[in-house]
Amino acid sequence: MSNEAKVIIDEKEYRYPIIVGTEGERAIDAMNLRKDTGCITYDDGYGNTGSCKSDVTFIDGELGILRHRGYPIEQLAENSSFLETAYLVIYGELPTGDDYAKFRARINSNANMHEGMKNIFSAFPPGAHPMAVLSALMNTVGCYYPELATNDRHKDVQMFDWAAALLLSKVRTIAALTYRHLKGKPWVYSRPNYRYTENFLHMMFSDPYNDYVPRSEIADALDLIFLLHADHEQNCSTSTVRMVASSGANLFASVAAGVCALWGPLHGGANMAVIRMLEDIHNTGDDGTCFIENAKNGKQRLMGFGHRVYRNFDPRSRILGKAAERIFDKIGVQDPLLDIARRIEEVALKDDYFISRKLYPNVDFYSGIILRAIGIPVEFFTVMFSIGRMPGWIANWYEIAIQPRQKIHRPRQIYTGKNARDYVQMDQRG
Repeated sequence: MSNEAKVIIDEKEYRYPIIVGTEGERAIDAMNLRKDTGCITYDDGYGNTGSCKSDVTFIDGELGILRHRGYPIEQLAENSSFLETAYLVIYGELPTGDDYAKFRARINSNANMHEGMKNIFSAFPPGAHPMAVLSALMNTVGCYYPELATNDRHKDVQMFDWAAALLLSKVRTIAALTYRHLKGKPWVYSRPNYRYTENFLHMMFSDPYNDYVPRSEIADALDLIFLLHADHEQNCSTSTVRMVASSGANLFASVAAGVCALWGPLHGGANMAVIRMLEDIHNTGDDGTCFIENAKNGKQRLMGFGHRVYRNFDPRSRILGKAAERIFDKIGVQDPLLDIARRIEEVALKDDYFISRKLYPNVDFYSGIILRAIGIPVEFFTVMFSIGRMPGWIANWYEIAIQPRQKIHRPRQIYTGKNARDYVQMDQRG
């Protein structure tokens, strides 16, 4: 197998090395293409462009494989918690007892917000979108910890451990307090004896005279959702974090940009679309049967099936699909939308139309109905996604930050505007 690629432009031949990743994926190293030939590559949407080398996550969309630092997602979901997986994604190895104790201590000690931030929350109108609040508050948190957000790359890397733990802790606190602010409820403070997701649910749903005691099965379900979203290679928001980081921006500014990218409906809104689809079906009195037929005939769009990356099945959906039945049985939820979702899943998994097109339920199909069962409002679904994705954003920022000769990301373009014009013509118009 050749270890170089030949490019012929204007009858002149150029040779470029082929880079091979540890899982056998191959890429043409075209870094000198423009310098050598005057040409650039055109790849709208970057679907065929490798933007970086990364040690964090490997995906094989054809085979339905997802691994973090070499560990299969199935193994992590079975044996690890979200925080253990977050540690793995950020630091490269699963934590030992001492390392994990220090990691959790840093997260616990940073759970509560500075009282001065109450004024910032109060400045947002009740109708503010939770993702707008989250993005703004991610940057604001950095203002309260100036030693962690200096934009001095050497200093920011030195303080990385504290900044990473603080962001993992604060993101769920901001999410919970945003919910409370938009509902007109007072702040609830963290409980250091609660687990990560238990503490989040406590801060979100407790009232001053009615403490919300998280049931273990609900906390476990949310922990699994966070774990399955911990990182997903170079998606839109993660690539955004890396691009902002390449300018020398601190970790807080970079993840705030990631939140903005995730806010877009083409990226983070898929599970919201699933719930809206199920609501529309329910409102028509259908149990999903008619909708399936309409989807096959092109009259309806089936949300939560198929994936841009996975051409066979989404491994996260298999994990969450199995967990969904167990979760719903334990918490005893009676929801007509759940019945419709089960009906659609049952039919689609046996129907040749969907099987032949490799249209299987993806992680968004299951996460939406589980979040709804837990009591998370639909408008907060993308916020939940942000909490889960925080480890991946942090890890990818760090990969950029520690590179000694990191260049600022600056894609090229193909200009398609008007040609240069004669100044005489401009003068005549004047």
